Amino acid sequence: MDRRELFGVLGGLGLAPVCGLAAQAKAAGHGGKDDGPMSNSHFHFCGIHMAKKDPNIQFITQHFCPAHSGGAEGDVFQCVLFDGTGKNAKLVGVEYLISDEAYRKLPDAEKKYWHAHTYEVLGGGLIAPGMSAEDETKFMKVIIKTWGKAWHTWPDPKSAVPVGEPLLIWSLMGDGQANPDLLARRDKEFQVDSAKIREARGKEFGLEVPNVSPPKEMATVGRMWTDTGEDKPTPKKN
Repeated sequence: MDRRELFGVLGGLGLAPVCGLAAQAKAAGHGGKDDGPMSNSHFHFCGIHMAKKDPNIQFITQHFCPAHSGGAEGDVFQCVLFDGTGKNAKLVGVEYLISDEAYRKLPDAEKKYWHAHTYEVLGGGLIAPGMSAEDETKFMKVIIKTWGKAWHTWPDPKSAVPVGEPLLIWSLMGDGQANPDLLARRDKEFQVDSAKIREARGKEFGLEVPNVSPPKEMATVGRMWTDTGEDKPTPKKN
């Protein structure tokens, strides 16, 4: 799927405005104007982030993403990251999402900052609360082919103010990498079952979940499916 298709699918779900159309939502407190950067319609999804420098540092992270077209150099979805969904949730960072096509054009020195979303989708760790089951499936078929560059600028949400260096975020890419207590807490909050989601998506996509080890160093470049060899998916065995 190229970047035009990427935006087309999300636009078809009503999750992103088509470039050139007026914003679909009014911007509160913006002088009655509807052209502010947060006035666009957006999509929300939830996943578990981990710090690239230490896989044991993990967070339940809420993504709220208005659309943004980057033009010839590659389209970008800009996501604001929070530690919750309430009015007073802490803004903990940002994430940029690009298509696989755009990622492949990046210089090798840049790729070390970007993580894949394949395991998060197939492993059941990524959910889209508020979407219908049908729309969530369509959404995940887009997200599975994207790469993310995320920084947590509030590295410890328990602190009163955001102190410390920003954390470069990596994705969970294999079984046993997620903190089970954190995953259980997330499932309880949104009344979902990651194991059942994993089973359903395996059947829908017809693919085995990826098995990629956590990064050994900050310079490690991400992979989508396997640690070694040709980085391609494995058809589901049963």
